Amino acid sequence: MGPVSAAPFGSPSILPVSWAYVLLMGGAGLTQATKVAILNANYIAARLQEAYPILYTSDTGRVAHECILDTRPLDEAAQVSVDDIAKRLVDSGVTAPTMSWPVAGTLMVEPTESEPKDELDRFCDAMLSIRAEAQDIIDGKIDAENNPLKNAPHTVRDLVGDWDRPYSREQACFPPGSMGVDKYWSPVNRVDNAYGDRNLICTCPPMDAYEEAAE
Repeated sequence: MGPVSAAPFGSPSILPVSWAYVLLMGGAGLTQATKVAILNANYIAARLQEAYPILYTSDTGRVAHECILDTRPLDEAAQVSVDDIAKRLVDSGVTAPTMSWPVAGTLMVEPTESEPKDELDRFCDAMLSIRAEAQDIIDGKIDAENNPLKNAPHTVRDLVGDWDRPYSREQACFPPGSMGVDKYWSPVNRVDNAYGDRNLICTCPPMDAYEEAAE
């Protein structure tokens, strides 16, 4: 049985891109990039270790080029899932790190060498704010279901019209880590990701439409 799709040997563009990157960086550049990537991952781990357990650290408490944030304790204590955290990060204009891999219910953060310290701090500020919101649920300060985490992401339309939620629009749309200017806005509110995976929905025209087109 041959390939189901694409080319027999994978995408032909992958190897030339990697080859060009290695040539352009050179030995010294690759070494420096590796050092910065490892430093960035350890910086994030150090800033967030009090809020989220860090998995697979060395005997000295260090990580390699990535750090795995364990969000499962929040799910157990406040029913705040890794999906809730990922969607709340959108309100801060942050793309969620790799979810539930290699460990289910975790976030694997790989900052690489390309992120400046300001961006690392912006991500950490957002994650610490999320941890504080989860703690408010645990402490009973906010509703367990109607809160910024469960309703995230918030859209620009949430800034206008009626507002009946027990938290402010400012908290909803401008959490720590978000930019007051040039903020990313999600085009939609919460979507049930799993529903589309489990329920095949065909939006194609009916077969007779194709028959009429052929005629």
